[in-house]
Amino acid sequence: MSNKKVFFWSIIVALGGFLFGFDTAVISGAEKSIQQLWQLTTFEHGFTVAIALIGTVLGALVGGFPSDKFGRKVTLLGIAVLYLLSSLGTALAPNWIIFLIFRFLGGIGVGVSSVTAPLYISEIAPAKSRGKLVAMFQFNVVFGILVSYLSNYLFAGTGEQDWRWMLGIQAVPSFIFLVAVLFVPESPRWLILKRNRLAEAQKTLRTANPEADISQMIAEIQASGQNASSQVSKTSLFSGAYATPISLAVLFAFFNQMSGINAIIYYAPRIFEMVGLGKSSALLSSAGIGLVNFLFTLLAVNFIDRFGRRTLMFIGSVGLIITLGLVAKAFYLEEFSGIAVPIYLFVYIAFFAFSQGAVIWVFISEIFPNQVRASGQALGSFTHWIMAALIAFSFPYITETLGGGNTFLIFTGMMILQLLFVWRLMPETKGTSLEEIGHTVVMH
Repeated sequence: MSNKKVFFWSIIVALGGFLFGFDTAVISGAEKSIQQLWQLTTFEHGFTVAIALIGTVLGALVGGFPSDKFGRKVTLLGIAVLYLLSSLGTALAPNWIIFLIFRFLGGIGVGVSSVTAPLYISEIAPAKSRGKLVAMFQFNVVFGILVSYLSNYLFAGTGEQDWRWMLGIQAVPSFIFLVAVLFVPESPRWLILKRNRLAEAQKTLRTANPEADISQMIAEIQASGQNASSQVSKTSLFSGAYATPISLAVLFAFFNQMSGINAIIYYAPRIFEMVGLGKSSALLSSAGIGLVNFLFTLLAVNFIDRFGRRTLMFIGSVGLIITLGLVAKAFYLEEFSGIAVPIYLFVYIAFFAFSQGAVIWVFISEIFPNQVRASGQALGSFTHWIMAALIAFSFPYITETLGGGNTFLIFTGMMILQLLFVWRLMPETKGTSLEEIGHTVVMH
């Protein structure tokens, strides 16, 4: 029953990931109608699509502050309010400026969510199932993207204002998230280290870890805070003491995006048309990428605690090197007949979802000591989103300038470097308490 409660709490918080995915992808069904309605220039249109990503980068940058200052639960409630305001505000927007403001608020919600939701789940989950529970956040992101595409399809053609329904429907899961978060407890580690509310924390820890020695757990959590305080200022992430976890988080997030994942997801139809597929086939292939991403993320959720984070990353890195290399080869030799390139990219997505896609939020949420976990998670998330923005904005220019072969060869080279990173630097964190991981990584 206790484990069911932890699972229930994790599912509620992972719903923030669902809204993250839905909010990110839903604009794809509305952007053309919005451009025509307000007669936007090319620049204004691009800015309209990008404004949420700008908000996401900002939200990721500042997301650690409210998590530490006000608590994980209050921050999650704030995220739910941002999603609700964004969905209603964009759906009812009377003009372009108002639309931009509410779309930007939704982006901030996505950014803060990418910090606080994995952080909360990692701090409340038992060590033996932490990977699976945190990975549900990424699973819900992918699920939210799929549902947004389905929702857009269902609302398309229902009238001149169909785009308003596409955006407004997000208010329903946003409201459910807002109400549901009221029923989750505050993070016990935040209660102990930031507020010294031991009785409240003890109750939650006992529910999550019925077979553990709770007094010993609390002592270890308190000791982790005292150790951090004695080494450096409690709030100083960028002191020399945390160089190792910072390097691990930044490099992991960097390689995550240098695999080319967002370029392939955002520009899948363009890539498929580059290799000779017709427009309708390209769009169908793009939908296939979404489905493969969903299925292999689900598979990874069930293996991450059994195989470990490092093993999944080894498998994924090798698979990404091979598939990206094959795509680069196809461009160099102009092997565009048949369906070889779409198949390579489907396999690429499968390897990515099974490794980096599922592991990133788990690993970054684990490797920082308790005292700086929120700011460390924010740094990793910010690195991820700033790289996502750079890759998304530069990909069309790079492919036009360097050609498809060179572009995919760069991605291949980056995945070779990632394999070296996993082999030489990445520690295994499965089945280990957050306090032990934090001590081991900092002392490494």
